[in-house]
Amino acid sequence: MPDGKLMVPGLDDLQNCTCSNLRQATRVVTQFFEQALEPTGLKITQLPVLVAATTKGPLPMSKLADELVMDRTTLTRNLQPLQRAGLIKVSPGDDRRARMVSVTEKGVDALERAVPLWREAQTAMVDHLGRFQWGVLMDNLRATVHATRDEAA
Repeated sequence: MPDGKLMVPGLDDLQNCTCSNLRQATRVVTQFFEQALEPTGLKITQLPVLVAATTKGPLPMSKLADELVMDRTTLTRNLQPLQRAGLIKVSPGDDRRARMVSVTEKGVDALERAVPLWREAQTAMVDHLGRFQWGVLMDNLRATVHATRDEAA
């Protein structure tokens, strides 16, 4: 250790870690979309929840978690601020164990305000990447989700 650096075999490989690189990309893209949505008070992570609750709801929490590729604990944590803000409602289902998630009128209003801002950010992202590169990215991300789900199953 003459130059003060530790020598650990395999550390160079970690620079190409799929997870680390995806997380870096999601952090910077999240910041970009968060800035765009700032006037609405919504987080980009909340938008898919509102969209799913609007287009597919009311639906059981377990189904919503599957739709969003998220575990129920994380979903519950993400629902709490939306519920406090009155944007979604979580109510008992037919089965005592099931919790149903539905969007409120206030949630639909918030979504209607957010969509144009999201669309501007989305268009800017596609323009920056180029439509072809963006399409390749979307295909690769979907393939990554499917491959990882299949591997985990």
